[in-house]
Amino acid sequence: MGEVLAVCTVHALLPDRGIGVTAIDKRAADRPLRVRALGLHGDVQADRQHHGGEDQAVYAYAQEDADWFAADLGRDVPPGLFGENLRTSGVQVTDAVIGERWRVGAKAVLEATSPRQPCGTFERRMRVRGWAQRFAAHGAPGAYFRVVRTGDLQAGDEVEVVDRPAHGVTIGRWFSHRAPDDAQALLDAEAAGAVRLQPDLRRHVEAALARG
Repeated sequence: MGEVLAVCTVHALLPDRGIGVTAIDKRAADRPLRVRALGLHGDVQADRQHHGGEDQAVYAYAQEDADWFAADLGRDVPPGLFGENLRTSGVQVTDAVIGERWRVGAKAVLEATSPRQPCGTFERRMRVRGWAQRFAAHGAPGAYFRVVRTGDLQAGDEVEVVDRPAHGVTIGRWFSHRAPDDAQALLDAEAAGAVRLQPDLRRHVEAALARG
């Protein structure tokens, strides 16, 4: 059983030379927040062309991985620094299976859809040269989730994995390798009705098969 350490929403919209404005500046909330199809109440998706939408409604990052980066960077990595909505502990995020479902708190159910892809906005946020490549190299991208059932989320909520598809392709494995065998496993799982692939992920899956 895992735990939510913090629920984070946008603190301020920041100018960004790449996309104009970004909502990556998240901070921990001090009260329960309702999560709906497009994310947490009070949060913002500033760039829905590349981020957000129902398939990327919630972004979760594990404290265990944040601790690794804190040691690597020699600085704190507080909840929300990576733009995440949920900072978790004791539940696998990188090793979550694509399509895996979590019950968070009393009612909410979230479904893992895809890994986070580090971008220029993230690098500018961190102010670390080569950050996108450095983040990717560690192989712990965090996971996006769609909202299957709404509910209130707050720090201290339990996180329980309530369903895990049998295909076995994890967030971290797909992020790091995109192997043709895994691509085929994901397509087969979708054809069997076991998962619903995010459109962008399906394009990457089809590209991986074409390369293979």
